[in-house]
Amino acid sequence: MKNLVIMPTYNEAENLRQSVTELFRYNDDVDLLIVDDNSPDGTGKLADELAAQSERIHVLHRAGKGGLGPAYLAGFAWGTEQGYQRLIEMDADGSHRSQDLPKLLAVADKAELVIGSRWIPGGRVINWPLHRKLISRIGNLYVNLMLGAGIKDMTAGFRVYRAEFLNRLDLETVSAFGYSFQVEMAWRTVKAGGNVTEVPITFIERTQGKSKMTTGIVIEALWLVTKWGIARVFTRNSK
Repeated sequence: MKNLVIMPTYNEAENLRQSVTELFRYNDDVDLLIVDDNSPDGTGKLADELAAQSERIHVLHRAGKGGLGPAYLAGFAWGTEQGYQRLIEMDADGSHRSQDLPKLLAVADKAELVIGSRWIPGGRVINWPLHRKLISRIGNLYVNLMLGAGIKDMTAGFRVYRAEFLNRLDLETVSAFGYSFQVEMAWRTVKAGGNVTEVPITFIERTQGKSKMTTGIVIEALWLVTKWGIARVFTRNSK
């Protein structure tokens, strides 16, 4: 089974080398695609240097900062074209531990989507203040209230998708650009009848570089989830 880790980057020069080193230290059955959005800090150049040192590392350069969702969609398209059967989402800042990836892959044959979850028994978050934990918890509760997906960590970004299944999700119509992309993709998977499995992971807050989370991203997520939830109610009532 060919496994591809997709790692979007924007100004991750401080973290990328260590993240790549850790990935291959714990996983000898994956390749890596770095999707860089023309980072002004030289992340793209570093990615090229790493790729020159290993046949398992590939780089996709994009013209500019286009958002998390489009970066992953570009990675999905590249990975599918190259014949990978499993497409893995993973952050470049070290927040997703590479030693947790084998746990996700171990159950990937039984699910269309495997989520590395912070909010199921065994999952945990390190170095987050209480208000960050509350925002994430309440956000996930709201998402499930509106969409009824039954997934504890809808906003998680550590995932394994079955590539063949992604082709059924009409990815050209995905509307989310920021972190709400994770919500939309999980919800589309559920609506398409895909099996979703959550595996507990340890999430570690970045120690270097700047978080990409902004107020605009939060507003986008709140608006889209509310819109999808209202549409879901009307669709259900019209049947």
